[in-house]
Amino acid sequence: MSLVRSLRSIGNGKLYFQNGHNDNSSLSTSMYSKNARGIMYATKSSSTDSYDPKYLLESPSPSEELLNTSPTDVLGNPFHQRHSSSFHPSRDYNQASYDSGDFVNQSPDSSEYNDGRVTMKLQELERVLFDDNEIEGDDVFARGETMDIDDEWINQIRTELLQESPKESTSADSNISSSSSYKEISVSAPQTPKQMLFSCAAAIQDGHIEQASSMINELRQMVSIQGDPLERTAAYMVEALAARMATSGRGLYKALKCKEATSSERLSAMQVLFEVCPYFRFGFMAANGAILEAFKDEKRVHIIDFDVNQGSQYYTLLQTLASMPGRSPHVRLTAVDDPESVQRAIGGLNVIGLRLAELAKDLKISFEFQAVSSNTGLVTPAMLNCRPGEAVLVNFAFQLHHMPDESVSTVNQRDQLLRMVKSLNPKLVTVVEQDMNTNTAPFLQRFAEVYNYYCVVFESLDATLSRDSQERVNVERQCLARDIINIVACEGLERIERYEVAGKWRARMMMAGFTPSPISRNVYDSIRNLIKQYSERYKAEEEAGALYFGWEDKTLTVASAWR
Repeated sequence: MSLVRSLRSIGNGKLYFQNGHNDNSSLSTSMYSKNARGIMYATKSSSTDSYDPKYLLESPSPSEELLNTSPTDVLGNPFHQRHSSSFHPSRDYNQASYDSGDFVNQSPDSSEYNDGRVTMKLQELERVLFDDNEIEGDDVFARGETMDIDDEWINQIRTELLQESPKESTSADSNISSSSSYKEISVSAPQTPKQMLFSCAAAIQDGHIEQASSMINELRQMVSIQGDPLERTAAYMVEALAARMATSGRGLYKALKCKEATSSERLSAMQVLFEVCPYFRFGFMAANGAILEAFKDEKRVHIIDFDVNQGSQYYTLLQTLASMPGRSPHVRLTAVDDPESVQRAIGGLNVIGLRLAELAKDLKISFEFQAVSSNTGLVTPAMLNCRPGEAVLVNFAFQLHHMPDESVSTVNQRDQLLRMVKSLNPKLVTVVEQDMNTNTAPFLQRFAEVYNYYCVVFESLDATLSRDSQERVNVERQCLARDIINIVACEGLERIERYEVAGKWRARMMMAGFTPSPISRNVYDSIRNLIKQYSERYKAEEEAGALYFGWEDKTLTVASAWR
């Protein structure tokens, strides 16, 4: 039986397939009906006086040019409609993996989860986590050499960038050049947009603001957010570099509205993104499948979610639960209502809880909702009110990467949260995350990682949304550009989008005392069957009990379960 069901009782949703594909499947993630209820960087600055982000914050029609003239050289004339010559994304991607045998698992006692005295072994493990080069391995979809950045390799990259070749490098790592390459290339040969983009990043890294500003102005004449996937990626990354120079990344990140719906009748840009990109959507499905299988033989279950967003995942879960044979258990959902969450403006998570309760009543499921008003990093077991006799299930879907770790603060909220969750003795913990390293990677390596990752995401969007689609424009501007700007333009505590690869998450989970709980073949087969309704270029693979989702040979999201 499929673990993914429609939400037809919620509203008339639509499922996005590859352009030109008509399908009347009932599967949908539309959740609401119309009647529903340097680096040159100043860490504390959020001023946008020297940087006009108007093109990112307005919502013109797709045919309108998203241009705005800024008063500074840094900002010139953003996004010209004249398209650049095409360039091709890297396909030789590298992902880190982790051998679980390197760790000794110890389950922390519930009374010690927040103890500031970390053992010597834990310190050693966190040092391993801090060093990206310690955890290496193969990508699930593409087997290639692991990343090893040294002087010899940097020289090879510099040579490659200086070559006058119409083809760009196919290595993910070859995007990173030496800090002086931007000078050499500028006088030796015309650069492709990609080469100039990375030269600009290197110039900013070295503090050569005048040269970087000149390259930004030139790049804006070469790329457009109305262009092909690589052009669009480059266009947003140009503005991320400009924001880094103007120290306006924090302000832009907060201004872009990814999670907020413009009205109660419309989906937020994030919900549209999750609907049109199967690798996001199937991550939720994999988590739901694992959670529902953990319901077996339980009379009362308590699901704890630290970022329920607009409740999308649980509409599907409740409908699937109602379709399963036998008596459904009593379901209690606890959602953390962070003071900074987008739901606060519309009444907090209680509004979402009422919608879910209404659906559960229609489906004849015993349901209870609790909102915990607290910053995620300050949540304690007592706040979650776990009760005797109920099975505790914890869901981390695209949330853990927001928690700062040991590279940001000695407090290490990321691992502290995992240890706190372990103290609850949960029956199951699900983790869904995007698969890239934007956490501890140095700036230029992080810049290359972002470029390679989002080139693929933008390319996959073209398979489901047409080039002139306003929904595509909104998704890219409000969600994808938001991530890009935060990762590239911000540092320290202001850099919120701190993704890690699957091997790092595996290390963290095992360090906190968890052991893998392989996602069942039934869940995997259900998702594989649904992928066929989209495009053959979407991929799903199983490895070490986790499910990897991607586009062609690039892993984009990973779902795993833990005990």
